[in-house]
Amino acid sequence: MAILIVGGAGYIGSHNVRALWDAGRDVIVVDNLSTGHAQSLRDGVKLHMVDIRDEKSLDAVFGKEKIDAVLHFAALSLVGQSMIQPLDYMDNNVTGMIKLLTVMQKHGVDKIVFSSTAAVYGDAETIPIPETATLNPTNPYGESKLAMERIMRWASEAYGMRYAVLRYFNVAGAWEGGIIGEDHRPESHLVPIILQVALGKRPEIKIFGDDYPTKDGTCVRDYLHVMDLVDAHLLALEHLENGGDSFICNLGNGMGFTVQEMINAAREVTGHPIPAVSAARRSGDPAKLVASSQEAQRILGWHPQNDIRQIIESAWTWHKKHPNGYLD
Repeated sequence: MAILIVGGAGYIGSHNVRALWDAGRDVIVVDNLSTGHAQSLRDGVKLHMVDIRDEKSLDAVFGKEKIDAVLHFAALSLVGQSMIQPLDYMDNNVTGMIKLLTVMQKHGVDKIVFSSTAAVYGDAETIPIPETATLNPTNPYGESKLAMERIMRWASEAYGMRYAVLRYFNVAGAWEGGIIGEDHRPESHLVPIILQVALGKRPEIKIFGDDYPTKDGTCVRDYLHVMDLVDAHLLALEHLENGGDSFICNLGNGMGFTVQEMINAAREVTGHPIPAVSAARRSGDPAKLVASSQEAQRILGWHPQNDIRQIIESAWTWHKKHPNGYLD
């Protein structure tokens, strides 16, 4: 039986595809390639170029393949863009989830691991943030992910589906040796943008807001290596395959780093001065997002293995080898 990875040609999805393939699993990918890259998939992985909102085409994939479980990564995910295109985000993310669950239910597929986000919490009152924190998104992206979580809950009640909701914080880094890595167009994530400055592809890094209530005025985020994230997904899938109950957990290091601290760490790794300038805050950005990952430790036995320097070093290896991403 195959594992279907929806959004499997994207950054996080492709790393999960490769890890599952290397573990000897049969892997099928569905991706409309709106933001993903077919080049990220290793030879032998079957790709269906389908938008999950296209129920008829998605149904055909389930009818053709023998699918046992789903890993769901397909979503629009830019906070700033979601503030000016909220309906697009609700359509793509929420409608996509409804269509996917509809087809899963029709074909008797009852296990799903879902890529959620810390954005469901908004401006949390407690740091590190536990899963019991108030859910109050400050942007349409977070709102769409929260809606998707709730839809899964009701699908579980009605149809007996079991789900694992993994709420990420900030993910960075790349596969060992720079085989695959992060390539968004346009790039919006902090670590690759910093490294683009080191590569001479940008003149400077903009720091959006230097007046937050933090140690140096810049936003605090919890950064996790993509391979630690992959490990959590594989453990979550194993949990469901072994008959485990549905659950929700955070994934993070539990340590917050400011934007300025990340820039300083990248300067040390790359040996480049990486000029930085201050800019206005971005709408919808909380001051601090740091995870409590105790639930992931309790349920899955999961512990992140990589620190900030390892995250940046692996990303730097990828970007040096592929300065133009998958266009190289």
